[in-house]
Amino acid sequence: MQRQLKWIVLALAAFTIMGSYYTYDSIAPIAELLRNQRGFSQQQIGSLNAVFSLPNIPLAIVGGILIDRIGAARAALAATMLCTVGAVLTAIGDPYGLMVIGRLFFGLGNETLYIALLVGISQWFHAGGTALAIAIFFSLARVGSYAADTSTRWAAPAYAMGWQPPLWLAAAFTASGLVTALAYYLIDARNAHLRGAGPPSEHFEVRSLVGFGRSFWFILWLNVLFASVFFPFRSTFSIQYFQDAKGITLGQAGVANSWVFFAAIFATPVVGLVADRFGRRATLLTVGAGLMPLTFLVLVATDWPLWVSTAMMGVSFSVIPAVIWPATAMLVEKRRIGTAFGLVNMLQSLGLAASNYAAGWLNDKFKAGPRNVDGYDGMLSLFAMLSCVAFISTVLLRIRERRREGGGIEAVVVTSAASPHQRH
Repeated sequence: MQRQLKWIVLALAAFTIMGSYYTYDSIAPIAELLRNQRGFSQQQIGSLNAVFSLPNIPLAIVGGILIDRIGAARAALAATMLCTVGAVLTAIGDPYGLMVIGRLFFGLGNETLYIALLVGISQWFHAGGTALAIAIFFSLARVGSYAADTSTRWAAPAYAMGWQPPLWLAAAFTASGLVTALAYYLIDARNAHLRGAGPPSEHFEVRSLVGFGRSFWFILWLNVLFASVFFPFRSTFSIQYFQDAKGITLGQAGVANSWVFFAAIFATPVVGLVADRFGRRATLLTVGAGLMPLTFLVLVATDWPLWVSTAMMGVSFSVIPAVIWPATAMLVEKRRIGTAFGLVNMLQSLGLAASNYAAGWLNDKFKAGPRNVDGYDGMLSLFAMLSCVAFISTVLLRIRERRREGGGIEAVVVTSAASPHQRH
C-alpha cells in the first residue's frame, strides 16, 4: 500500500508545484511588453522577481519550523492558497505597486510550498530512493517552467493582447494547484502511519538553526551560489537579452530559453538515479558546477545556436535537485528537515534578491538594450563570476570529501545503502 501511495503523493506534489513554477517564470516572457507598454525600467522588472525572494529572507526559516510543527501536507495546502492570491494580484498589476505586492504574496506562499513538498516527499520516500524521487519531482515540476517559456508560441494570442492576459493565464495555472494540494493533504492525513516523520518539536530553540554538520553548510553555500546565477538570468533577464543581443523575436527567445528546463526534465532523473545507485555526489556537483561558467562562455564568445548554451545550463542545474536537496535531507534529523530546508531557502532567497536587483541595476547603469548590446556585459560578468566561485567551491568540497573517512555527503550514500531505514 505504501509503495503505491508514495508515487501518487509524488505526482500530486509535482503537479502542485508545476503551476507555481509557471507563475514564477511568467515575468521573463513579458519583460519586453512591460518595458514597451508600461515603461518599466530594467531595475523595476528585476525587482518583480527580487521581491519574490525578499520576504523569505526572514520568513523561509519560519515556514520550515512551521512545517515541522503542523505537517508538510497542511502547510502545502495553505501555501498554495497564498500563491493563488499573489498570482491574481500580479495579474491585476496596475498600478506597479499592486503588481509588486502580488509578487510579494506569491513569494511568501511559494517558498513555504516548495519546502513543504520537499519535506513531504522526503517523508514518504524515507525507506529509500529519496534522490530519484526528488529528481522526478523537479523534473515534472519544471514542465511548468518549460510551458511558461514556450507560451510565447502556444499562447501567442494572449501575448498579442498585451502584458496582462499572460499573467491571468499564469494565475489559472497556480489556482489549479489547489486541487492537487487538497488531494495530497487528504491522502497524507488518512495514511500518516505510512510515512516516515520524526516527532514534532515541542518548542523552538535558536541553537537548532546552527546545530548542523559542516557538510550541511557546504551544501547550503553551493545551493545559494547556483540559484543566484540560474534563476535571475534564466527567469528574469534571459529572454529580453536574447531578443536584444541576438536579434530574435519574442517567440524564438522563449523557445530558446525553454531548452534550459527541457534539458533538465530529462537530465535530472538520470542524475538522481546515479546519485541513489552509485553515490559520487561531490563529483556530480563538480561536473554540474563546471558547466555553468562554460555556459556563459559559449553564450558570449561563440555563434553557436542558443539552445546549446541553454541546454548546458539545464544539465548543469540538474544536479541541484538530484544531489543537493536529497543530501540535505540525509544529513539532518527527520524532525528537523523542515527547519533545515527553511534555512537553505532563507539564505537562497537573500542571494536571489541581491542578484536580481544587482543585475537589473547593472543593465540600467550601462544602458543595456537593443541599441546597446554591450550594456549587458556587466550583468553577464556578474553571473560568470558567481559561476566560477561555485565551481571552485565544489572542487574544494570534493577534495574535502575525498580526505574524510565518513560523515559527509558521500557517506550518507553508504549509510543509506546499508540501512535504508536509518537516514539521519
